Amino acid sequence: MGSVTAPKAFPAGIHVPSLTWFRDTDAQEIDWDVQRKHFAFLAESGLHGVVIAGTNGEAVTLSGEEKTQLVKEARAAATAAGASDLVITVGCGGQSTHQVIAETRLAAAAGADFALVLVPSYFHFAMNEEAIVTFFEELATASPIPVLIYNFPGVVAGLDVNSDMLARLGQHPNIVGVKLTCGGIAKVARVRAQFAPETFCALAGQSDWLLPALNVGSTGTITGVANLYPQVCLDIFNQFRAGNIAAAEAQQLRLAEMEWGFGKGGINGTKWIVASLRGYPLASSHCRRPYPQFTDSKKQQWITDVVGPLAKEEAKLTAAKK
Repeated sequence: MGSVTAPKAFPAGIHVPSLTWFRDTDAQEIDWDVQRKHFAFLAESGLHGVVIAGTNGEAVTLSGEEKTQLVKEARAAATAAGASDLVITVGCGGQSTHQVIAETRLAAAAGADFALVLVPSYFHFAMNEEAIVTFFEELATASPIPVLIYNFPGVVAGLDVNSDMLARLGQHPNIVGVKLTCGGIAKVARVRAQFAPETFCALAGQSDWLLPALNVGSTGTITGVANLYPQVCLDIFNQFRAGNIAAAEAQQLRLAEMEWGFGKGGINGTKWIVASLRGYPLASSHCRRPYPQFTDSKKQQWITDVVGPLAKEEAKLTAAKK
């Protein structure tokens, strides 16, 4: 097991990359009324953490000032819900080490607990393994908050943080884990074989393979599905922790079938169906341009048919908590 103790371990459980809601205006400024309502829903759900400015939150479209305000609003919602210690992670991105260090300092000043960081990819042709590892090591040394590696080759020109790189990065005292949106479940097992979870953990990047990941040492997931169905995600985690594997498996299968709607629908489809089923203004569900709007009626019906049926299970679990 890794011998380095992190200053603060990344908490196990279900973390949600919150959607960011924008007004339907030329400027597409954040719709704070809808945003506060959504933060309240997430904070009251019992989730273990909220991620601000992740992929689902349209991180690359947000300014530093907007991220700061989003963190403050999320914290206010959590405090109002009696969960003032809710873990808040912020997506800190940029194309240079200098930029990302500045982002982590901004996140810390706003009150964030952790930074979630992608590999810089503009100069992807030059980013070999040593450059990537050095980036994370230098960043973590300078960052005032612990760093969670975000491995998502699909949005960083195919750059992948492989198991050899994770074995080295996990030794840094200020790097606390990795979110694997690469679907690499074998990486989960290799991370767990080398590190204690409180030192360096591996998180599933989607909840449709949460249970398999938990079975080989994952500590949880960061999943966009929790923007709509937090109780179903929590139920899988809780049933597994309680040793109720059959119940966890049954719930996992229900969720995996539904999650295809989020995956195929994209961020605009995800926002549309969440707004539709949660009663938010559909005019506020559009992504910031140039991301296209989700206006095709056939696609809207398809995602409703795929995602909608799990609402009954979510309602049942919600009622059981009261």
